Amino acid sequence: MKKIVKNKNMKKFALTALILWIGINSVAAQNSAKAKSLLDEVYNKVGSYKNLYIDFKFELVNKDAGVNQETKGNVTIEGDKYALNYIGVFKMFDGHKIYTIVPDNEEVTIENKGADDASTITPSKMLTFYKDGYTYKWKETKKIKGRDIQIIELTPISSKAEVSNILLGIDTQTKHIYNVVENGKNSTSTIITVNSMKTDQPLPKNTFVFNREKYKKLGYYISE
Repeated sequence: MKKIVKNKNMKKFALTALILWIGINSVAAQNSAKAKSLLDEVYNKVGSYKNLYIDFKFELVNKDAGVNQETKGNVTIEGDKYALNYIGVFKMFDGHKIYTIVPDNEEVTIENKGADDASTITPSKMLTFYKDGYTYKWKETKKIKGRDIQIIELTPISSKAEVSNILLGIDTQTKHIYNVVENGKNSTSTIITVNSMKTDQPLPKNTFVFNREKYKKLGYYISE
């Protein structure tokens, strides 16, 4: 009789555990779907613009090593093309080649890389990188400067990834990315915060054109 009661209790426990497991996984799936839905909204919103101008702050943090560096930059994006000013370097992609101009060294490096080159990480891809290769988790909502910023946690699917996770902050009203926090497995975090963003601006025709003659006259060394 005791054995029968024991078996019944075990079955009851197993059933309860199964129900809890299904419930937890169901909530996790709903949260993941909700996170992906918001990311899709962001992706579609960014894709609807002809061009973007972004002024940003970049932080590099490693508490273990006592590192806390902060720099600023800006980038103009139109499709796959971009013009990036960052840490005293100007980098431009005209749709065919990447031009890296370093005034301090009076040097220009030209690389033949296409927009679809897997090794080419462009600013435009930084706004859409989350579409593939990650699992999503809906996290907390933070109030930052009067704005509701929804945090989405992205975890790389590949175990070989050097990144532990990425926290994507999204303005729930504008559906724009507010910041990206990349936490590395080496205890280093990089934080990109959007200070301001302008969309569909009238751009000069030479925004993504490399003026070779200009840099030749300035005496720059051109490597290609």
